[in-house]
Amino acid sequence: MRAVVLSGPGPVENLAVAELPVPQPPPGWVRVRVRAFGLNRSELHTRLGLAEGVTFPRVPGIEAVGVVDSDCDLPVGRQVAAMMGGMGRVFDGGYAEYVVVPREVLIPFDSDLPWEVLGAVPETLQTAYGSLTTGLDLRAGQSLLIRGGTSALGFAATALARDLGATVLATTRRPERLDVLREHGVAHPLVDDGAVAGRVRELFPDGVDAALELVGTATLPDTLAATRVHGTVCFTGMLSDQWLVRDFYPIGYLPKGVRLTAYHGESADLPAEVLQRFLDRVAGGAVTLGPTAVYRLDEIRQAHDDLEHGRRVGKLVGIV
Repeated sequence: MRAVVLSGPGPVENLAVAELPVPQPPPGWVRVRVRAFGLNRSELHTRLGLAEGVTFPRVPGIEAVGVVDSDCDLPVGRQVAAMMGGMGRVFDGGYAEYVVVPREVLIPFDSDLPWEVLGAVPETLQTAYGSLTTGLDLRAGQSLLIRGGTSALGFAATALARDLGATVLATTRRPERLDVLREHGVAHPLVDDGAVAGRVRELFPDGVDAALELVGTATLPDTLAATRVHGTVCFTGMLSDQWLVRDFYPIGYLPKGVRLTAYHGESADLPAEVLQRFLDRVAGGAVTLGPTAVYRLDEIRQAHDDLEHGRRVGKLVGIV
């Protein structure tokens, strides 16, 4: 089979397409014929040497969509999403024609959507869904600030929040992307210059009910300042690659009465019925994924370079 192999931490040149044996699943594992895979900052962190517990060489990829290709409780040919659980770190991941994964990381679904569309969904949806439910307990009629709105996760969170009946504010560092946010349902797009709390409070004087921090710890204090008393901020993303709060003094750092939480999840945190409903609503035009950029396996270096330097809006997807 053809697969992308990361020889070790470093530049995009450390990624190369190679011929590998088709993997054989041990008991309790399932082989999936991969049709598409999402690219994530998790894999960028692995390539840059920022991920822990990774051995090399390694086939990256924390998610993939395809069909069952070995005997298990699901029929051969069943559409499935595979994600997390050590994919692309502890064992070889989704940047390949075939991947072998533990049965428990598979989520079955049925959809006629193109594979490049399906490949944009699983991990992003899991994170957005978990952030808005477990992280924020977002309700209809509430206001939500998304810090990092033109990321794939930002678009997914916007779609879910609007579907729930929330009003969405979202940020971008680039003024030319404000219209993209509007086109995808953001009621109040904001240019992020590092300090948006004042503009948020012009719209919502008491602050927003909830905020989703996708940029990192550099903007977290300003996001907290934009949130009302008894509102909640969920720290989920690190687009800036800044994830540590140094010399953290809670009383001085946290505004009075504002709650701070965080979210990260696994495949078990995305119920199959939630995935199926989302795919059905995408197919019916009720929700949108946001923009996607599609790459062939041989274009993986360009894809990673675009991911690293933020050249694309929305989700990057590889097709196999």
